[in-house]
Amino acid sequence: MPLPSLPTIMFEPLVRATLLEDLGRAGDLTTDAIVPQEATATLTFAVRQPGVIAGMGVASCAFRTIDPTVEMTIAHPDGSSVAAGEVIATVHGPARALLTAERTALNFLCRMSGIATATAAVVEAIRGNKASIVCTRKTTPGLRALEKYAVRAGGGSNHRFGLDDAVLIKDNHIAIAGDIRAAIERARAGVGHLVKIEVEVDTLDQLEIALGVGVDAVLLDNMSPEQLSRAVTMVAGRAITEASGRVTPQTAPAIAATGVDLISIGWLTHSAPILDIGLDYGSL
Repeated sequence: MPLPSLPTIMFEPLVRATLLEDLGRAGDLTTDAIVPQEATATLTFAVRQPGVIAGMGVASCAFRTIDPTVEMTIAHPDGSSVAAGEVIATVHGPARALLTAERTALNFLCRMSGIATATAAVVEAIRGNKASIVCTRKTTPGLRALEKYAVRAGGGSNHRFGLDDAVLIKDNHIAIAGDIRAAIERARAGVGHLVKIEVEVDTLDQLEIALGVGVDAVLLDNMSPEQLSRAVTMVAGRAITEASGRVTPQTAPAIAATGVDLISIGWLTHSAPILDIGLDYGSL
């Protein structure tokens, strides 16, 4: 199934603000001084390393915000796996607009494609297991919707988008409430019947208490594969199981093999390296 694209209205204000930040108080001094106003050009996007693409719509929006006559032709849409050297898109239109929007377009495209590429690597590492790779709220301020979209482009799934999606009772909530039972009971009394409740547990004893009270999901934090296997057996399908903590493409297969439903990874959005993409004049 093709990856559903984000409506432009969700990211256009962010793209516009980014362009305004770049243009500053006097506009693009370099381009305006060098490039004739009537000049047109075609620029080519090409990847310099293998990866997965995400952010084509955002890049296109950057150009069209400067000049709506710019045309972008996409050869490899979001979610595509590409090899080093492949041309993924071209843009054609007024040369000044292309050069002015170039950095903003690349910043979004490289960042989002880097997240998609990192996600795809972990998804591939656990292929054959039932677990899904999910992201967290450890996102760049202001970029959450785009970064979580990039996770989906890489074959992952999303956890909460914000504090209002669901209840996630973490260690500090438990400490202030007094214990896990009290925290769960207060949460259940304070939210509506459609809101799911997940609780973070560090030990199997905590897990047993949480299961006794009743929750929709359990976050098994920083547990070894052996502990995770025991936890999955204890849960026995009564709640969704989510493993978290120090997950890498190397450790993910052993975690997935324990039978957990989800593996959440914060670094996918807060530390994934960019995918190196170039934008050059003329054909490659």
